[in-house]
Amino acid sequence: MKPLEDYLIIDFSQFLSGPSASLRLADLGARVIKIEKPGTGDICRTLYISDLIMNGESSVFHTINRNKESFAIDFKQPEELAKLKKLLAKADVVMHNFRPGVMERIGLSYEEVQKINPNVVYASISGYGSKGAFKDKPGQDLLLQSLTALTWLTGNEGDGPVPMGLSIVDMLAGAHLAQGILAALYRKVIQNIGAKVEVSMLESAFDFQFETITTFFNDGGELPVRTKTNNANAYLGAPYGIYQTKNGYISLAMGSIPVLAELLSCEALKQFPENKFILRDEIKSILAEHLRTQDSEYWLNILEPADIWCANVLNYEQLFAQEGFRVLDFVQEVEMTDGYRYKTTRCPIRIDGELFTFGKASPKLGQDNEKIIKEFNLC
Repeated sequence: MKPLEDYLIIDFSQFLSGPSASLRLADLGARVIKIEKPGTGDICRTLYISDLIMNGESSVFHTINRNKESFAIDFKQPEELAKLKKLLAKADVVMHNFRPGVMERIGLSYEEVQKINPNVVYASISGYGSKGAFKDKPGQDLLLQSLTALTWLTGNEGDGPVPMGLSIVDMLAGAHLAQGILAALYRKVIQNIGAKVEVSMLESAFDFQFETITTFFNDGGELPVRTKTNNANAYLGAPYGIYQTKNGYISLAMGSIPVLAELLSCEALKQFPENKFILRDEIKSILAEHLRTQDSEYWLNILEPADIWCANVLNYEQLFAQEGFRVLDFVQEVEMTDGYRYKTTRCPIRIDGELFTFGKASPKLGQDNEKIIKEFNLC
């Protein structure tokens, strides 16, 4: 039995942040019914990345909405809203990621849902919370990275602001919402009361930077400064970074410069008796020039036996060929109701050694309407 079996999640969310939260709950066994607009559904169905279209819809949608049901209903219509409220009365969790005020205007605020389901866990993700000058701005990942100073931590000093290459704020907010929901469900079991769980992408982005923000507040308000070359962390000294070799790249984490100098037979590096933070640019420049003289494997064969924290820098093709990846059995194949199959990742969580995999892929828009209407007597 999966940990969240018999829990019913009604999910109004779209795009990435909310659906990533309900995906994790579905992975753990919860039944997730995705509420969608008839005709168009979740906008993420047509929000294409690259040119990849899978079975007529966006690869992003398929990735983040597997193992869910789709219920297409125009809940702006009074009679349809009445049907939907019958469904919400049976839910353990109701969640959304609309802008502040949207659910209230529809008539599905926490207070309204609580009237028909007193012990409900009502969870929401917003871009910027419900207060302040930012609250009406669009909650989009790149915009949040830009507004929260994340872009000044990646890249080198002269690069200007550099965003991360993933929708990291969306994923963090989704993870935080899932954590909040699980905590609220635990309290519901113990105390038989519901909860209102709120997460904002803004606060998730701040929390992501807890180390750097804490350092800023306790370091005289000095802004983080990236190294001129090979930057990987604005607050860490040399050798921390990624370095080009003769045939690729390797990464070096924290380590003793004198030890590295001896192991790498780098005479120019031997002038530095210790890791002085203020000398990190000079040290990294010497390292970068020296490491380009040999292949990655040559350096790794020296560094790894000496217990130096280092790694080869792999792309997807190289990674998926590694035994260390294959042994995880991290890829699963799932199937849609029309027979379309695709490969995707599985849940990263194990409990009692069990892998949480499901063969059910993402739903076609409204594919579960008839079943849900009959099961919950929504006629």
